[in-house]
This record gives sequence, C-alpha cells and structure tokens, in this order.
Amino acid sequence: MRGVDSGKKIRGVKVSIAVEKYGIPLVIDATPANVHDTTGIVPVLRQLVENSFQGPAIGDLGYRRQRLARTAAALGIAIQPIARSRDGVFIPTGIAWVVERSFSWITRHRRLNTIVERTKSTSSLSSIAFISILARRLKRLVIQDASA
Repeated sequence: MRGVDSGKKIRGVKVSIAVEKYGIPLVIDATPANVHDTTGIVPVLRQLVENSFQGPAIGDLGYRRQRLARTAAALGIAIQPIARSRDGVFIPTGIAWVVERSFSWITRHRRLNTIVERTKSTSSLSSIAFISILARRLKRLVIQDASA
C-alpha cells in the first residue's frame, strides 16, 4: 500500500486521524498517499459511527465537497468545514487547530517522522505514539496532584 501525492509531496501513506477537543485520537487510519483526503477520511468516519460518535465533525475547507457531505450525512455525521488560513497565514479558528497539534505531537517520534518509510503499520505506530504521549501526561498529572 504505497502511493505518491505530488501536491503534498508525500510518498507512502497519508495518516488520517479524528481527535476530540483535547487532541486525544478517536480514530487513526492510513491510506495510500495518492488517495484524495476526502476519500481517505470516509473509513475514519465509519469507525467514528461504529464507536457511537455524535455531533459535527470539524475539518478544513478541503472537506467541503458535496460527495463527502452526502456520505457523511448517510452515516449520520455532519461535517463543518472551517477556514484555517487567509492569504497563506495560519489562523487558529476555534478548535480546528487541535488536529494539527496532534500531528505535531507524533512528529517527535523519530519512526513516524520519516515520510519515506510510511506503510500501513504507520497507523499502529501512531497509536503507540499517542499512548506514550498520554501516559507521560498522566504521569505529570499524578506527580502534580501528589505534590499539591
């Protein structure tokens, strides 16, 4: 499962994630890089429905296509596209920046930072990276509570 997305200059696979408002992943999936983002997000939406997700899904303007909106509506999810930049300048609008922050967390893991090596196992490696991140955060919270 490998592909090339010449627009984003990605070889291998693209990782699609759905996170909750604090950046904790709900679903992680990997698709070949040549699959369009609006097509690659559909398995993520299906898994969200299987996990009893309710409410709107927020995404950038790339997810405003009618076909994706119809697919999401059939699954019972509304997609709210939000502009995250104007004239090439990033604007943190509401909680739309949370996914970008989650991606930056996993770039600290060397194995996930090398795009050329990405395969379908990247999805499971991303899960392990998030488990590591969340375990460190929990440890920090426990230490703070003990010292207070």
